[in-house]
Amino acid sequence: ISLIVLLITALVSLKLGSVNITFKELITGLFSGSSEGNIGIIKDLRMPRVIIAVLVGTNLAIAGVLLQSVIRNPLADPYITGISSGACAVTVFFMVFVPGVTNLRPIFGFLGGLICCVIIYLMAYKNGLSPIRIVLAGAACNALLGGISSMITVSAGLGSSNIQKWMMGSLATVNWSNVHILLIYSVIGIIAALLLGKVCNILALGTKNARSLGFNSDLYMIIVTAVAVFLASTSTGVGGVISFVGLIVPHIARFIIGSNHNYLIPFSAALGSILLVLADTLGRTMFKPYEIPVGLVMSVIGAPFFIYLLKRRKR
Repeated sequence: ISLIVLLITALVSLKLGSVNITFKELITGLFSGSSEGNIGIIKDLRMPRVIIAVLVGTNLAIAGVLLQSVIRNPLADPYITGISSGACAVTVFFMVFVPGVTNLRPIFGFLGGLICCVIIYLMAYKNGLSPIRIVLAGAACNALLGGISSMITVSAGLGSSNIQKWMMGSLATVNWSNVHILLIYSVIGIIAALLLGKVCNILALGTKNARSLGFNSDLYMIIVTAVAVFLASTSTGVGGVISFVGLIVPHIARFIIGSNHNYLIPFSAALGSILLVLADTLGRTMFKPYEIPVGLVMSVIGAPFFIYLLKRRKR
C-alpha cells in the first residue's frame, strides 16, 4: 500500500508546479523520447528532483531508525545528533574553496558525517557508550558545525548564493548526474541496513540484555551507526540539511507496523520517500512561482512533532 501511495504521490509531484502540466503531457513525458516544451520540464527538471526526494527521504528515514535503535532514544535522528551538520560543514568547505568537484559532494558529506560521528562517540564514551551522552554530544556538535558552515559562506561573500539555499535543504538544482551518483550510494547503504535488521532488534533490548546474549553491543553499535552516517551524510551532500525526516518517520512506522526492524526498516524507507516528496511538492507549489526549500518545510512540519514527543516523554 505504501509503495502505491508513493507512486501516486510521485506522479502528482511531477504534474504540479509553477508550469501547468496536462495528464497527456505527463504520460508523454514518462514514456516517450521527446524532450520538447513541457515534456522537457518533466524529464529534465521535475523527474530527477522527484527521484532525489525519494532517495533522500528513504536514506534519512532509515538512518533515523538505525540511530534510534543504537541510541535507544526516540528523539535521535541524523539532524539532532549532529551528523547532518558535520556532513554539511565539510561539503560547504569544498563547495566554497574547491568548487570544481561538485560530483564528489556525497563523498565529502560522508567524510564530514564520519568525522563528526567519531568525535561524538569519543566525547560520549565512558566505560561504554551512553545513549544520553551521545545525544548531548551530538547536540553540541550540531550547534558548533552549523555555525561554522554559516561562517564559511558569509565570509566568502556567499550568504545569498545557491550554497546558502542548499544549506537550508533545497532540491531546486539537482539533475540526472546527482541521481546517478546518489542512487549508487543509496543502494549500498539500503542493502547494508536491511541486513542489520536482526542486529537492531537485539540492540533495542539494551546493552546489558545484549551482552547477556553474548552480543558485542559496542562493536555492533559502531557498525549500525556507520551505516546510518553513510546514508544520512551522502544524502546531505546532495540535498543539503533536511531535518526531522529521521525523527518523524520511525515513530509513524512503529505505530503502524510494530518494532521488528526486519519490517520497520523497509516500511520506514517507503514512508520517508512519501513524506519528502510531499514536502518538496508543497515547497514548490504553496507560493508559486516562488519556492520554499524542502528543509524549511520539514522544519515547520517536524518541530511541532518534536515538541509532542518531548511532552509525551514527560508523562
